[in-house]
Amino acid sequence: MSQGCLFVVSAPSGAGKTTLLKRILTTTPRAGFSVSHTTRAPRAGEQDGADYHFVDRATFDRMRERQEFLEWAEVHGNFYGTSRRAVQAALDRGEDIFLDIDVQGARQIRDLREIAAVFLFIAPPSPAVLEQRLRGRNTDQPEVIALRLENARREMVEASWYDYLIVNDQLTAAEALLRAIIIAERCRRRRGPDGRPLPPYQGQEAGAEG
Repeated sequence: MSQGCLFVVSAPSGAGKTTLLKRILTTTPRAGFSVSHTTRAPRAGEQDGADYHFVDRATFDRMRERQEFLEWAEVHGNFYGTSRRAVQAALDRGEDIFLDIDVQGARQIRDLREIAAVFLFIAPPSPAVLEQRLRGRNTDQPEVIALRLENARREMVEASWYDYLIVNDQLTAAEALLRAIIIAERCRRRRGPDGRPLPPYQGQEAGAEG
């Protein structure tokens, strides 16, 4: 069976990547979302095992020591990690897997030799729009918003090494761009838009000889 593709998606907090990925994954066959482990507390409406695997710091440290994470990072004072076993199992099934991770974790995966990933960065239209979105959520204290904005400025510098950059100004347009990237990467791997492996091209050998 053809291996799936690992899509690593990063963005500043408030850029809208979570909403974008949820819209994509509900309509894209043979694609899934890697549920990360985190030490932060659940937000309103979040479910353990669906949005994140919520664990305490001691549990996270044990998993890290056993090298169970494909990548891990500390973000805004909390720890996040991606299960190595869960991601590899999905790729072996021929599924495309999306990781919603910080630039720290993305760099770790970029440096791995065991997995070839595609890196996408979701950017806000401007710093002013990002600040407006963060304040409009009404979920964070002013000092937390200030920290997120400062982190966003640093994260945007990292966007230069990602394979693709999507500016999330209009959600529908950003969704169309992301969908086009998914299809292009599947075609590059000799898979159809639905993610299924394509049959061998019958004229390939003859063309090569000619």
